[in-house]
Amino acid sequence: MGTAQSREDHISDSDDYEESDDEQRHSDEEENYQDAPETQPTPIGDIDAKLKALKLKYGTPPSSSSASAVAAVSQNAVKLYLHIGGNTPNAKWIVSSKLASFSFVKTAKVDGDSDDDDDYDGSSDSKGQWILKVGGKVRARVSTDMQLKMFADQRRVDFVSRGVWALKFYTDEQYRRFVTEFQDCLFENVYGLKATEESKVKVYGKEFLGWVKPEAADDSAWEYADDYDMAARSPHSVTPVRSNQQLMEEFEEAANGGVQSLALGAMDNSFLVNDSGVQVFKNFSHGIHGKGVVAKFDSGGGSKSTPKKALLMRGEINMMLMSPLKEGKPQANGLQQLDIETGKIVTEWKFEKDGTEITMRDITNDTKGSQLDPSESTFLGLDDNRLCQWDMRERRGMVQTIANSPVLEWSQGHQFSRGTNFQCFATTGDGSIVVGSLDGKIRLYSKTSMRQAKTAFPGLGSPITHVDVTYDGKWVLGTTDSFLVLICTLFTDKDGKTKTGFSGRMGNKIPAPRLLKLIPLDSHLAGKDNKFHGGHFSWVTESGKQERHLVATVGKFSVIWDFQQVKNSAHECYRNQQGLKSCYCYKILLKDESIVESRFMHDKYAVSDSPEAPLVVATPMKVSSFSLSGKK
Repeated sequence: MGTAQSREDHISDSDDYEESDDEQRHSDEEENYQDAPETQPTPIGDIDAKLKALKLKYGTPPSSSSASAVAAVSQNAVKLYLHIGGNTPNAKWIVSSKLASFSFVKTAKVDGDSDDDDDYDGSSDSKGQWILKVGGKVRARVSTDMQLKMFADQRRVDFVSRGVWALKFYTDEQYRRFVTEFQDCLFENVYGLKATEESKVKVYGKEFLGWVKPEAADDSAWEYADDYDMAARSPHSVTPVRSNQQLMEEFEEAANGGVQSLALGAMDNSFLVNDSGVQVFKNFSHGIHGKGVVAKFDSGGGSKSTPKKALLMRGEINMMLMSPLKEGKPQANGLQQLDIETGKIVTEWKFEKDGTEITMRDITNDTKGSQLDPSESTFLGLDDNRLCQWDMRERRGMVQTIANSPVLEWSQGHQFSRGTNFQCFATTGDGSIVVGSLDGKIRLYSKTSMRQAKTAFPGLGSPITHVDVTYDGKWVLGTTDSFLVLICTLFTDKDGKTKTGFSGRMGNKIPAPRLLKLIPLDSHLAGKDNKFHGGHFSWVTESGKQERHLVATVGKFSVIWDFQQVKNSAHECYRNQQGLKSCYCYKILLKDESIVESRFMHDKYAVSDSPEAPLVVATPMKVSSFSLSGKK
C-alpha cells in the first residue's frame, strides 16, 4: 500500500545514466510494491549543445534538406526517460535517449510492431489512427490507455506504452504544443472528427461548453456544492480529514473459492457469492468475519451458471440472484430468490413483458436504502434498451408463489426503440436513477419517469461500465476502463432555486467533471488486468450525511480517494493542468490476486477513532476487511 506522489514527483536531468540495452528487462522487475526514492531535479542541459552533438552525429555540415530535418528535430526535441525497477527500493528513472524527436502520425497499422516509416501516413485527412512516435523506442496509439500525466512546472509528461516513459521538453512552448497536439489527436481517434471548435460543440452540445474548454469552465458549482454539503451536515456528522490516515487490516480469511460478487448488508450479515453458494459473514465495526454458514444454490431444477449479480431485499432476509444465460454475457432471463434464513431457493422468477420472454443485464434496488425495508416487493431492471421496475406481486396485490411458475410483473418502465446501449445503473435515496451507456453517456432520470432523461451528460470517449450516485443525488461517479469521472449535478434554476439534474434540465452552465486517474507507474504495475471497475462512493443512507471516500478496483489494487479532497478546486493536483482536471492523490491497497470487488461497509459501522466504515475487499479466494485509522 502506498500513496501516489512519492514515486514520481521529480526526474533528474543528470546524464549519469547511459542508455540501457536492458530497458525492457528492468521495466518488468515490478513484483514488490513499495515506495521508490525521490530524486531532485537538476538544471536541464542547454539545447544548443544538444543540437551541436546532433550535427556531429550526422557528420558533414548539413545540406538545405538536412538542415530542415535538424530544424524539425529541434522543434520536437525531447529527452526520453524510462522507469525501471517497478516499485522496489531500487526503482529509478534512467535516460533512454538524451536527444530524441517526437511526432504524431497517422497509420492504419496501430497494433503492429513495425517501425518502418513506410507504414505511416502523416496526412491529417487520411484514414487511420493517430500514434505517438518517439525516436525508435516508443510507438503508441494515442488513447486514454496511455494514462498521460502532465507536469507543467517540469515541462514533462509521463505515460504508459509497454513500460513507463517520461518526456522532458526544452521550452514551455514545446511542452504546451505537445499537450495540445496530443489532446487533438485523442479527440480525433475517439470521435473520428478533427478537433475543431465546431466538432467539439457537435460532440458535446452547446450546454457543455465547459467540457469543451475546461480551463474556461465555471467551477463555482463545485465550490458551492462543497460549501452546501458542509453547511448541511450536523457537527456530529462531520469527521475531520486527516492527512496521515492509513488502512489497517483487521480480518483476512479464506472464502470458498470462485468468488463472483460481494453483497454488503447494513444489518447483521454480509455475503459472498461463489461457485457453490452464498457464504454468510457477520458484520462488525471493524469489518466482516465468516460465520461458517453457506447457503447452496440448488433448487432441484436444471443446471445453472454461477450468479454474477446478488441483490439484497426485504430487510436483507431475501437475496435475488441473477445468472447469465451464456458465459461471458451479462444478460439473464430470470432470477432465483434465496431465503437467507432457510438457505434455500424459494422461487425462480421469469422476466416477461406482454407475454414475451425478455432479458435483463442488471438489477438494483428502488432506492439507495430500500434493501432495509422488510415490505419491499419491487426492484429495478436494466437491459440494453430497457429501463423498468419489476414487481413480485400479482396485479391483485398478492405475492406470487413458486407453484404458479411465477412471472415478474412489469410495473413501469420504457422500452427504447433506438440503441441506447445501457450498461449499468444506480439509484439515489429518493429513487432517482442514473444510467451509464456504452457510448459513454450518463443519463439522469427522475423517480417519476423512466421515459425521458432530465439530463444527459455526453460521453468522454470510453464506455461507462459502472455507475454510482450519492444518497442526495448531487454527485455521480462513472467508471470507465481508464479513469473514473465525477460529475456535479447541482444547478440553479431560473427562479434561483438549487436543484439536481435528476429534477430538471441543467441549462447551459453545466460544470466540467473531474477525472480520477492512476499515475502511469501505478497503471503499469497494476498488470495486464489494469482496467478500472466497480467505482463506488462510501455507503450512506441517511439524509444530511455526506459520503467521505470513493473506491475502485484495478487489477490487484483497491484505490481510495478522499471525496472532500477531490471536490476541492484549490487541490494541488489541479494546478497548471490543461483539459479536464484530473486527481492523482489516492491510497492503494495491494492484494496478491486480482480483486473482484472493493466496497465500504454501511456508515453505521464507522467508529469514533476512524473517519470511515471498514473497507471490504473480495478476491476469488479471500475476503479482507480494513479500517481507516489515524495511526501511521
